[in-house]
Amino acid sequence: MAKKEKVVDLKPTKITDEQLKQLQGLVSDMNKNQMEIGRYENAKHQLLHQLGQLQSSLSEFQKSLEDQYGTVNVNIQSGEINYDVEADKKN
Repeated sequence: MAKKEKVVDLKPTKITDEQLKQLQGLVSDMNKNQMEIGRYENAKHQLLHQLGQLQSSLSEFQKSLEDQYGTVNVNIQSGEINYDVEADKKN
């Protein structure tokens, strides 16, 4: 009977130290970028919330101006009132 030879697996069992460092660096950079995106998304959410509040405040203020002056256009730079005669006729 022939003696069986043991087959030795010559496949590498580990990547090189240089490859490991490169892999760890890339994963670390990706994680940092994802964290940064999260911070930006949170800031975006807060800004959108503030924008909604400002739009509500503007609407309320415009309503108070309309109650006081009627339907008018106000020049945002000078504050000059341009009375909209056509819109007032409809009311």
